[in-house]
Amino acid sequence: MFAGAALMLSGPLSILMGASGIAQDTLFAASRYAYRFDLTAWGWIHLVIGVALVVAGLGILTDQSWGRGAGAATAGISLITQFMFVPYYPAWAILVMTLDLLILFALTRSHIETPGGR
Repeated sequence: MFAGAALMLSGPLSILMGASGIAQDTLFAASRYAYRFDLTAWGWIHLVIGVALVVAGLGILTDQSWGRGAGAATAGISLITQFMFVPYYPAWAILVMTLDLLILFALTRSHIETPGGR
């Protein structure tokens, strides 16, 4: 349940970040950087990942069989893109990376049932 709720938080945050990049807002700035893309390209990347995060979150919250795998995959992709986005907006990227790591932890930990219910 936590992972689904966190995905439903991370997705709209990425969508808002993408909308800001697409609108060519002056919020982001980076000098010479290896992963330097046009801000509009970063905006579209964040927008697409944000929509995928929301879809995966809905899949988890509605207990779909594909939700857990899709959530882990999209949170991992979001983690990588946020790492690449650190020079543009470090405080935001590190915060979202932390949220993505918590989502990955929640989705990939195994839960083993014991006969006594403990």
